[in-house]
Amino acid sequence: MQDNNTGLQEPVKKRTIRSFVVRGGRMTEGQQKNYDANWEVYGLELADGRIDYQNVFGRKSDVVIEVGFGMGASLAEMAKNAPDKDFIGIEVHPPGVAKLMMLAKEEDITNLRVYCDDAIEVMANCLPQKQASAFQLFFPDPWHKKKHNKRRIVQPLFAQQVANVLKEGGYFHMATDWQPYAEHMMEVMEAQEQYENAAGKGLYHPRPEWRPLTKFEQRGERLGHGVWDLIYKTIGL
Repeated sequence: MQDNNTGLQEPVKKRTIRSFVVRGGRMTEGQQKNYDANWEVYGLELADGRIDYQNVFGRKSDVVIEVGFGMGASLAEMAKNAPDKDFIGIEVHPPGVAKLMMLAKEEDITNLRVYCDDAIEVMANCLPQKQASAFQLFFPDPWHKKKHNKRRIVQPLFAQQVANVLKEGGYFHMATDWQPYAEHMMEVMEAQEQYENAAGKGLYHPRPEWRPLTKFEQRGERLGHGVWDLIYKTIGL
C-alpha cells in the first residue's frame, strides 16, 4: 500500500491469529489521561520481550496471570486481597486497561502489572516458561453461534500454551456463564494429558473464595443464571 503523503510503500501487515475481537476500543479524554499517567508504573510492553518476574515485581512470589479482565474491578480486588502474590493482567481493550490502572493507583496496589496486547503474542514472546502459579480466564466471549465456535479461545492449542507458562502444579482457572461453553471447556480440558481436574474427572469446581463476584454475575444469580468454574492443575509427564 502506498502512503500518499510520502510516496513510500507501507509494509504489508501479516495477519495473525488473535485471542480477541476489538469492540469499541476508543478511549475518552479522561480514560486517555488515566492511561498515560499510570502506564509508566503499571504497564508492560510487548516490544520489550521476555520478562523476569522477580525483576518486574522486585521479589520472588507466586505469579497469577489473567487474560481478558474487562474493566478490571475483579482483578484489582484479587490483587488487593492477596498482597503476597503478584498479578499480571492481559487485556486488549484500552479503556479497561486504563480503568484497571486507575483502580490500582486509587487503592495503592503495587503487586499488579498489565499488558495492553493480544494474549497469544504476550504468552509466546513475553511470559517466562513454566513459572506462573495460576492462569485465569473469566467469562471469555462464548461465541454462541455454532459456526463461530472455532473462535472460542479455549481450544487444545491454547490449553497447551497456558501449560507452557504454568509451573508444575500450577492452576488454569476458567469461569463462564454460558453452559454450552462450559461443556466445551470441559471437553477440551479433559482431553489434555498435561492437566488433571482439581474437582475430579468430569466435574465443575465450586466458585473459590478468591474469585470475586462481578456485578454482571451477581445480576445473573438474581435472575437464576448459572456460572460454571473449571480448575485444572498441571502435572508432570
